This record gives sequence, C-alpha cells and structure tokens, in this order.
Amino acid sequence: MAKIELGTTFTAQEHVDKYRAIYYAGASGDFNPIHIDPDFGKMVGLGGVILHGLCALGFVAKTITDWVGDPGKLKKLKCRFASPVHLEDTINIRGEVVEISGGRAKIALQVTNQNGIEVEKNVEAEIEL
Repeated sequence: MAKIELGTTFTAQEHVDKYRAIYYAGASGDFNPIHIDPDFGKMVGLGGVILHGLCALGFVAKTITDWVGDPGKLKKLKCRFASPVHLEDTINIRGEVVEISGGRAKIALQVTNQNGIEVEKNVEAEIEL
C-alpha cells in the first residue's frame, strides 16, 4: 500500500488503443455511433470516434486503486466530462491527497490528454485509509 499523507502525489498514463471504444461498447452495451462509427463521429463534428466518458473515468479509477493497492478502498469518485477522448490519445492522470479526515483521504485529480487539454474536470476521489 502506498504511503498516504497530506500532499502525497501520484501519476499515471493510459494509452487509448484503436479498439478501446469497441471493447467498452461490448462490455457496457453502449453502441452509440459516436463511439463506434468514425464517419458518424466526423459528421457530427467530433473528428471521428470518441471514447465513452465512463471508460476514461475507469482509467482514473484504475490509477487510484493501483496506487492504493486495494480496489475496495475507493469509496467515491466524481468528475465532469470536459473534452472528448479520441482513439490513440494518451490520458495523463495526476492525483494529490488534499485532505485526511475520519479514516479517509480526499484526492484531487487532474486528467489531461497528450496536448494538456483537460478531458475531465473537477475530478475528486475519496479513499478509505
């Protein structure tokens, strides 16, 4: 388990491979054309297929649980989806422990793509200590 104290930071990267949206569509049942049809994604102004927001948030959850060492310790996770994540993007995740109280730690996270654009905003997590 990671040493968790006020100000502790951690980082991770996740690469979105060209099949990730298809995998997630199959797992979630969300076959919205913006996630699986490149021509449709272009037609509606997204520049092609975009990743499901919850899949991108799943990368954040994985980063936290890998850092903590126990998936059961993640108690809360929230965000606002801000910008589309495209296939072949790299998601950069940076977390910082900003509060410790009552046996839990609150973590503020920054989630950006390879160009520094925030793809999720107001990202907060809470873990059990």
